[in-house]
Amino acid sequence: MDEVKDLEGWLMPWLNHYVPQFAKLAYTGIALALIVIISLGIHFVLHRVVLRWVEGRTRGTQRIWRRAFFERKLFGRLALTLQGIIIYIQAGLWLADDTLLLPAIQMAANMWILLYALLSLYSLLDALLDISRQRPAMRAFPLRGIFQSVKLIASIFIGLLIVSTLIGKSPVILLSGLGAMTAVLMLVFKDPILGLVAGIQLSANDMLAVGDWLEMGRYGADGEVIDIGLTTVKVQNWDHTITTIPTYALISDSFKNWRGMSESGGRRIKRSVRLDAASVRFLNEDDLHRLQKSRLLDSYLHDKIEEINRYNREQLADMSSLVNGRRLTNLGTFRAYLAALLRQHPHIHQRMTLMVRQLEAGSEGIPLEIYAFTNTTRWVEYEGIQSDIFDHIFAVLPEFDLRVHQTPTGFDMRMLAGQSEPALKKAV
Repeated sequence: MDEVKDLEGWLMPWLNHYVPQFAKLAYTGIALALIVIISLGIHFVLHRVVLRWVEGRTRGTQRIWRRAFFERKLFGRLALTLQGIIIYIQAGLWLADDTLLLPAIQMAANMWILLYALLSLYSLLDALLDISRQRPAMRAFPLRGIFQSVKLIASIFIGLLIVSTLIGKSPVILLSGLGAMTAVLMLVFKDPILGLVAGIQLSANDMLAVGDWLEMGRYGADGEVIDIGLTTVKVQNWDHTITTIPTYALISDSFKNWRGMSESGGRRIKRSVRLDAASVRFLNEDDLHRLQKSRLLDSYLHDKIEEINRYNREQLADMSSLVNGRRLTNLGTFRAYLAALLRQHPHIHQRMTLMVRQLEAGSEGIPLEIYAFTNTTRWVEYEGIQSDIFDHIFAVLPEFDLRVHQTPTGFDMRMLAGQSEPALKKAV
């Protein structure tokens, strides 16, 4: 090279005059010293001047991308990559082609460049991930898993280049040799490959995103998704424990995503109160007179009584017998009361399904189910609303002469035994 020839042509006569036996070695030492001095000077300028100036401007900016790039050390690693390139160029400029140190320095510089280029890519991907987390529109995409896949592929590629540099062979030869190891590689990287495919499917089908409420009983997961990685999904349960689920399990197994509930603005109440079948009866005049005082039942009872009386007159029903005609029951009236209560409740969503239905009776009584939606999805508020409604239900049951069905307890048995003892003594 011309620069080497100029430097060598200027120094060699002087070195041959003073140290003829060590002229070649002295020239190599001077070239190495020149490489070191220039490299240190460039390092000082880049890290002590340029990067500090960039850091000062970054601290005062409100732009997220600038802060993310600097916090992930992207600029520092790019500067180190540039320094490796400069060392490689200097070795070719100042050292002669027949110098034994030239291939060693260039090989070391090559590995330096490859390593810090890989780290720079890591920093870039991490910074882009930080930026995406600040934007709500990007949170739905499992970028972390995709970026981890890119990191894995880049690491394998850089590793092949480093090995090819060390052995002095083309990376194409190594890649052709890897073809025979495909089955082994598939086995070793099975989880990352399955995780990458699962992450793409989750994103393409909008099945899961960070922040969703996920419930997966098989893995004991019931909480908020905090991270979607290449091989695992982390779920913070409501008791603040962390459950990790293999990413591909979200494709192969079934799970429940509560996002639809959260976005709808309403959360379902589906709970029953079991009534004692023996307490169900027809309402008499006194009952009707008492219940008509209720604001929620006044309109219902007025219309229902007119409808029943008109039907009985048309059918000429003999009302002296309970098996004839139509009558109001305390259970049906109570069901109408609950429906009216829910329709005027300030915390019940009126645009969603709302009903009070009677389920199939059994040995545990008659289930009367409340099926409605609250107008909030917050867990604590939802539970409070639901509890308030059922508190009222239990308290108002005696007004309709209804009883909750309960299995006899030990206390009931002792009371029955205590009542039977005086009767037995009296009989004796």
